[in-house]
Order: sequence, then structure tokens, then C-alpha cells
Amino acid sequence: MEYTILILVLPFLSFLLLGLGGKSLRPRVAGIVGTSVPAVVAVLSYVTTFDYFGAGRGADGKFPALMPFDMTWLPLNETLHVGMGVLLDPISVMMLVVISTVSFMVHLYSLGYMKGEKGFQRYYAFLSLFTASMIGLVVATNIFQMYLFWELVGVSSYLLIGFYYTKPAAVAASKKAFVVTRFADLGFLAGILIYGYYTGTFSFTPPLHVLAAAGGMIPLALGLMFVGGAGKSALFPLHIWLPDAMEGPTPVSALIHAATMVVAGVYLVARMFPLFIGFAPEVLHWAGYAGAFTSLFAAVVACVQTDIKRVLAFSTISQIGFMIVALGVCTSGDPHAGGLGYVASMFHLFTHAMFKALLFLCAGAIIHAVHSNEMKDMGGLWRFMPVTHITFLIACLAIAGIPPFSGFFSKDEILAACFGFSPVMGTVMLFTAGLTAFYMFRLYYNVFLKPARTFGAVPQAMTPNAASDAATPHAASRGAFPREAPASMTVPLIFLAAVTCVAGFIPFGAFVSGNGEMYHIHPDMKVAVASVCVAVAAIAVAIVLYKGEKQTPADRLAARLKGLYRAAYGRFYVDEVYQFVTHRIIFNCISTPAAWFDRHVVDGFMNLLARITHAAGNRIKGLQSGAVQQYSVVFLSGALALIIILLLI
Repeated sequence: MEYTILILVLPFLSFLLLGLGGKSLRPRVAGIVGTSVPAVVAVLSYVTTFDYFGAGRGADGKFPALMPFDMTWLPLNETLHVGMGVLLDPISVMMLVVISTVSFMVHLYSLGYMKGEKGFQRYYAFLSLFTASMIGLVVATNIFQMYLFWELVGVSSYLLIGFYYTKPAAVAASKKAFVVTRFADLGFLAGILIYGYYTGTFSFTPPLHVLAAAGGMIPLALGLMFVGGAGKSALFPLHIWLPDAMEGPTPVSALIHAATMVVAGVYLVARMFPLFIGFAPEVLHWAGYAGAFTSLFAAVVACVQTDIKRVLAFSTISQIGFMIVALGVCTSGDPHAGGLGYVASMFHLFTHAMFKALLFLCAGAIIHAVHSNEMKDMGGLWRFMPVTHITFLIACLAIAGIPPFSGFFSKDEILAACFGFSPVMGTVMLFTAGLTAFYMFRLYYNVFLKPARTFGAVPQAMTPNAASDAATPHAASRGAFPREAPASMTVPLIFLAAVTCVAGFIPFGAFVSGNGEMYHIHPDMKVAVASVCVAVAAIAVAIVLYKGEKQTPADRLAARLKGLYRAAYGRFYVDEVYQFVTHRIIFNCISTPAAWFDRHVVDGFMNLLARITHAAGNRIKGLQSGAVQQYSVVFLSGALALIIILLLI
């Protein structure tokens, strides 16, 4: 399977070609190259999947871990080195399918969405780098290689979030994402260094006797690594960058939320799962508690947001929480005895990638049609956008956990694992699942079913560029009739909707499990019935509250819960707390005094040394006048003085 190295190399070569080619390449050529490469990568990923799983299990009943490409990139000492290669095992192969599928759909979709945009070539170059970085992260053969590509993912997201660099909001959002994740990644790097120092390797599977000898340093290292994962996966309180990341083009949001960017933390815990469960179970459980709080917090915030992309952003934060919770409630690697959460988490990662990519791409089609992100500017779009309407509805049913759509099967397994761990945890996550159904159908109803606002015809010349991610609709387009997106945008919607309909029937446990053994997924009927009933009730509540043009019941409820509504709409003021801590405390109380000390004490001392040196130089510069006669007099005078001193002695 040596060809698998091409899966990593091809997107990087595409980045170099498009990046170095720049404006010398026509947009059409850049689009063709940028879309063809992920198509080839997707085909190679599917071939890899069939070859890997088709080869069957080994004598131990597990799929083997293969390294078709491995090299020493950076030797550090006789035993410790950093390798670079391709690791194929069940979760990395599964992630190749996720990344390649979503990436290809986003590249194809962008042909229509970004048509006519300034910087079209640059956009596809950044997408290619993003794809290469995500693939390099999931096929990493060691934790240090994972960290290198982890940082490349951060760089790529920074470039894409700030793609509209003339918009101050986009620039601020890109910097915010970069800074927040860098602070978290500092913990990740510290954990890696501790891990490498005490184990003598960066391998994911060091010898057991080495791990036992490291003792309590392994939980510390894993806990610090999880801090990096929490930042990348936007867990509370490091979630603040993700909602603002919506300033980037909508297809970028689909790639960030559906592929590996925000699930990198989940993948990290899954990759290191044998170490977590064997040597740091308490750290794993605390990660689960953090995931549960994040999931509930984000779901509450999503219930009151009016920007459709921010609703989906908080939805992603909540769903990532579900995945972390599923891993955190594991008490063993055996899916039959406390390890169900691992299978459930990976299964939900797979299904969520498909329907969340579908939701964001549908949101892009909606913005493309009405030139606004706000729900108040939408309504009745089912008449004008039938394909987007049906595919969006399928995605909403999936994330709400309605059978037979894929989200039902994966979320049911998560809830079953949570109830197996603790009734309290199960109840919290079941309530959060109900909130998910509520806010998604609140969004669906406001966009497609509520009484339509008046749409009137507008001359084509007055219509703004449909590809632009406008925060508010152009004045001339407010009355324009919405139109269905072009085929380059609707084909990915149809494909992802089809996958969402059938992905739940994949025997996922037969391929991926915590201990590598086969597990047959079977819904827990009590949990399944309860979750479906809660979801249906939440959908009914959403329809009742938001039916009618004026939506009086929703307004009354918001007025009755005024304090909670305002707090949730303001994201519980977490951003304001960060602003207060950074500006009022860190900047004013620490940075300003430090700057004064640096400017007046450190700089003053160095300036004093410079003045003394300068003054001394002025005093003695006459000794180097260039006059030979003067040098002779000084030389002879000195020699005479030495002779006199020696004679006196």
C-alpha cells in the first residue's frame, strides 16, 4: 500500500502549484486543479479503505497497524527520534474517508460559491494546504508528527478564516482563532515533551514497562495534551474562537467543522485512548465532564442565536462535546464492558462530519440566495429552493436523532454509553439531545417554513455578487427572488444527503472499536425510544413557538425568561470576561508595569552604559589621531617610563 503516500503528497503539491502560480493562473484552471486533486485523493482513500479492511483481521482478531511509509526525519539521540510517515489503522483509515469526502465536496461546491471572488486562486491554494495538513495529522506515525501537522492545520484555518482580509471582522476572527489555539497548543507541546522525556519515544504505543516506570508523569503528560485538544475542539472555556470563525467563506466553515479541524481533539484522545484508559482513567473522565458541560452550554446558546452560521457553529461545539463525553465515560477498551463510548464517539464523528458539512453547505446556498445570514431576512424558501430545502431537512432530522437517519444510530450509542456510566450523565446528555432537536428545527422553520417575506423582482445588474459572505443583504437585493444554487453547489448537497440517509446502517463496530475487536452495534431500545420521544417533543415545541409570521409565543417566552435569554444571546458573556481579564488585569496590571520597567529600567540602564561608553570614547579618541609623530612620542614616553620603573625596582 505504498501508494498511500500520494494521499498526503498530492494536496501539498496542489498547494505549491496554486500558491506559487498565483494570479498567473486563470481562475478556471485553478478551480479545475484544486478540485481534481481532492477527487483523486478521495478515490485513493476509498481504495485504501477497501484494501485495508478487505485484507481482513489478523490471527489476534484485530486489524493490523501498517506503516507503508516511515522515515527518520529528526534524530535527537541514540534512542529518541522524530519519524515521518503514514500509519494505517482502523481510525486513521476511517478519518481518510471523512477528510477526503468532505474536502472534495467543499472544493466542488466552491466552484459555484466562490465564482467571481477576488483571490479565487489563493482560496484554492489555502484549501489544498488545509486538506494536506488534516491528512498528515490523522496518518501521523508518532505524536510529534501529529503536532507538526496540528500546527499546520492551525495556520491553514488562520489563512482561510481571514480570507476576506479587507474586512476587519474577518481579520480579528482569524487572529482570535490563532491566538486561542496557540495558548492551548502550548499545553499540548509541554505534554509531548514530558511524554518523550519519560518514555524515551514519541510513539503512540511505547512498551508497557516504560509506561509503568514513568509513573505519575504519564497522566500529567496526557492531561496537558488534552488541553491542546480542548483548544482545537473548542471545548469550554476555549470555545470562543469558533463562532467568530464564521467570518470566513461558508465552504471553509464546512471544512473546519466537518473534517478534522475541530474534531482534532477528539481524534487525539481516540489515538491515545489505550494510554488514557490504562494509565490515566481519571483524566479521561474529567475530559468527559468537560465535554458534557460544553455540550449543554453550547446547545443553550444555539437556541437563541439568529445568525444561521452561528447557530451551526454552536451546534458543532455541542456535538464535539457529545464525542468527548462518549470517550470520557469509557471504563475499559472492551466495547462489551465499559468501552461502548469509544465506538459511539468514532461513529458519531463519522456521521456528524457528513450531516454537518451538509448543513453548512446548505447554509451557504441560502446565503447565496438571500444575501444575508440573519433568519429575519428568510422565510418561505422551500418554494424557491427545493433541493436545498430537502437536503437541509434531512440533515436536521439526522442531527436531531430521528430514525432512520445516521445521527440517530450514533447518538443513541452515545446516550447508551452515558447511561451505562452514570444515570446523571445520561440524563444531562438526553436533555442536551432534546435541545439539539429544538434549535435545529427552530432554524429550519424560520428559514424555510415561516410565512415568507415579500420578494420582488430586481434587475440583474443591481444584484450584488452572490458569492460574497455578506453580513447584511445589499439594499438592491432585498426584494430579489431567491434562486436555487447552481449544479456545482447542489450536487454536493445531494451526495451528502444520500450519505446521511444510509451511513447509520454501516456496521461501524465491525471496523472500529476501543480494543480492536469486532463489535456489533445494536440500539438500546429503552434509550432509543426515550431519545426519539424527546426529539419529537422538542421539534413540536419549536414549531409551536415559531409558527406564524409574528412568532408571538416565542416572544412571550423570551420576555418571561428575559435574563436567561439575554445571557444566552450574549454567549453568557464569556468573551467579555476574557476581554476584562486580558485588558483590565493582564494588560493594565501586568503588561503596563512590565512595559514601564522595560522602558525605564532595562532600557535606561543600557542607555546609561551607552552614554558612559560614548563619553569615555570622546575623552580618549585623541589617542588615535593618526599623527605618527604623536604615536612616536607616546611610545617612547611609555618605554622610558617602564625603564625607570624597572630600574627603581
